[in-house]
Amino acid sequence: MNISEDQLKDLVQNIVRQVITQNRIDTNSTGSTDKGDWGVFDDMNDAVEAAFEAFLLFKERSKQCRKTITDSVRQMTLDHKEELARMTVEETKMGRVDHKIAKLVNAATNSPGVEYLHPQAWSGRNGLALDEYSPFGVIGNVTPSTHPGPTMINNIIIQLCAGNTIAFNPHPSAKKVNAKVIQLANQYMVKAGAPKNLVTCVAEPTLETAKILFGHDKVELLSVTGGPAMVDMAMAYPKKAICAGPGNPPVLVDETADLTLAATEITQSASYDNNILCIAEKEIFVVESVFDAFMTEMEKAGNARLSTYQMDELANKALQLSGKHWIIGRDYAGRNANVLAKAIGLALSENVPLLFGETDRNHPWVVAEQMTSCIPVVRVKDFEDGLEASLKAEHRFKHTASIFTKDIIRATRFTRVLNCDVHTINGGTLRGDGGDLGEGYFSHTIATPTGEGICTPLDFVRKRRIMIHDALRFV
Repeated sequence: MNISEDQLKDLVQNIVRQVITQNRIDTNSTGSTDKGDWGVFDDMNDAVEAAFEAFLLFKERSKQCRKTITDSVRQMTLDHKEELARMTVEETKMGRVDHKIAKLVNAATNSPGVEYLHPQAWSGRNGLALDEYSPFGVIGNVTPSTHPGPTMINNIIIQLCAGNTIAFNPHPSAKKVNAKVIQLANQYMVKAGAPKNLVTCVAEPTLETAKILFGHDKVELLSVTGGPAMVDMAMAYPKKAICAGPGNPPVLVDETADLTLAATEITQSASYDNNILCIAEKEIFVVESVFDAFMTEMEKAGNARLSTYQMDELANKALQLSGKHWIIGRDYAGRNANVLAKAIGLALSENVPLLFGETDRNHPWVVAEQMTSCIPVVRVKDFEDGLEASLKAEHRFKHTASIFTKDIIRATRFTRVLNCDVHTINGGTLRGDGGDLGEGYFSHTIATPTGEGICTPLDFVRKRRIMIHDALRFV
């Protein structure tokens, strides 16, 4: 059997560590120290400890080795995309299988990698200064139910490329598919020469296991994609947190816009995986002089128009008040347009992308991050009125917004006033996250509350400087 230099180094270090720590290692009848099933553990403490043991080996690996290992995760995703997509829809009851497959492929092919980790050097009369990037250690990671597989795969790639290992607390509603991703990822990575348990998770995630993860002394950094309560909880711990929070992206369509383009782009983007991405359009504001023409274009794009009464009726069934906030009911989140239509007595084809209809600007459909296949359209007087309405609807989350206009001055002002991490002009909001639909790198972690925006491996490393005084200057 051929053993690589990295694998030999892992073997030697593992033996030495086992000898040193023998008195604290629990063994089973076979003498194995691994309590998990390819990274899936019954106890969160065991999951973190296993990820930490793996980090002690992984931190010695080269950047090229990290690339080889994360490339195996990309390949695993492509090999199992249909299986993981079906599992996700079956378990979460949200989204469409074909869109889940596309999201998995996008995560596998467009997640940024080690190419972002370029060291910097300065040479001058005082010597040489060098900035390098080093990992934090074990990252405590929370993933959502809306796109559990792609988020986990994206985070595995960008966070392992940065040299870290990860312990996950998946959303309870997606625990089976996330456990499958963990197991497959570890199997592929070990075949590629990786240590065991570079990524781990707990089999039965709960709020209590999340608290254990956040508070564990061997977890150095938190990466959270979830609702406001989970984000607030993570940020309350005395450690660095990178958090992807809620969004309620508005769209403004003014009287100069190409209305056919606007309707086509919004339909493609807002209907993608039944609108469960936080970056997708959630409400549309249209200048009054072109309102009727825009509504006609939305129908031509294949969407089903509801009356104002039907929008109210569906809101009463699908939306609910939680404290001061309107939220989508669990049975309606991420559901096809025909499923929503059935709730108010309409029979539609499952191929209809969206339901849409007119509401006022204070309607629950506008205020809520509804995350389903129904989008409200609001009549505004002019650009200034639409700008004000968009700013209010976005709730100052600073997440995502878009505008359709041929006036570059208006487009500039809109993006300055909304001040979001992601903006699109004359395109669907999904294009703003790069990947298959846009330009630039892609990530499922859009860290608005903590300011990182669309994340890369650079967000998960420590920047360290070494200064060599009066030496190593060659010119």
